[in-house]
Amino acid sequence: MKLTWLGHSCFKVESEGYSIILDPYAEGSVPGYRPVRETADRVLCSHGHKDHGAVECVTLRQGGTSPFTVETIETWHDDQQGALRGSDIIHILDDGQCRVAHLGDLGCELTAEQKDKLRGLTALLIPVGGYYTIDAAQASALADELSPTVVIPMHYRGAGFGYDVIGPLADFTALRNDGKEYPGSALELTPKVEKQTAVLKPQNV
Repeated sequence: MKLTWLGHSCFKVESEGYSIILDPYAEGSVPGYRPVRETADRVLCSHGHKDHGAVECVTLRQGGTSPFTVETIETWHDDQQGALRGSDIIHILDDGQCRVAHLGDLGCELTAEQKDKLRGLTALLIPVGGYYTIDAAQASALADELSPTVVIPMHYRGAGFGYDVIGPLADFTALRNDGKEYPGSALELTPKVEKQTAVLKPQNV
C-alpha cells in the first residue's frame, strides 16, 4: 500500500492499481497549498467543510476493482458533541495486507469501543494542530494508546502552509521518540514496516 500526503489532511492511498483520495481541500481554502488536481477511483471525506470535502477536485475513474474494505466510525469535530463544528467520520482502509485509519478532523475523546476498532493499525493518519482538532499532546497520547506501527501527523502549520491558528509540527514531534523525516511525500507500507512516527513533506506546496 502506498500513501501520499498531498497536504493538510488530504492523502492518496493506492493498492493494486486502485486509488482513494481522502479529504481533498478546495482551492484557496488552506493557505500555502496548491490546488488538489488528482485522478482516483474513489473519494472519501470525513466531513463537508471546504478544506476536507472538495470532491469536485478529484476526477473519478470508472470500473476499477477495489482491494479495499472500508469501515467508518462516527465521531465529532469538537468536544461538545458537534455543537461547534458538527460531525467527523473516521475511515479505516484495509487491503488485506495493511490497515490504515484516517481520523479526519477529530476533535473529541474517543470511546473505549471506538478505540478498540482502531487497534492493530499499520498506519494512523492523525491531526495534531489543535484549535479545530485534537492538539499535539492529545494526538500523541492517543497514538501511544492505539499503538499503530506508523503514526503520520497531518493538519498542522508548516513553513509557509497551514492555518495560522493551528500548532506547528514541532509541538507534536517533540513528544515522539521515534520520529523519521522523509524527503518526499510518499511512504510505502508493508506488514513488516518499522515502527515510527513518519513525517512526510506535503506534495502540494
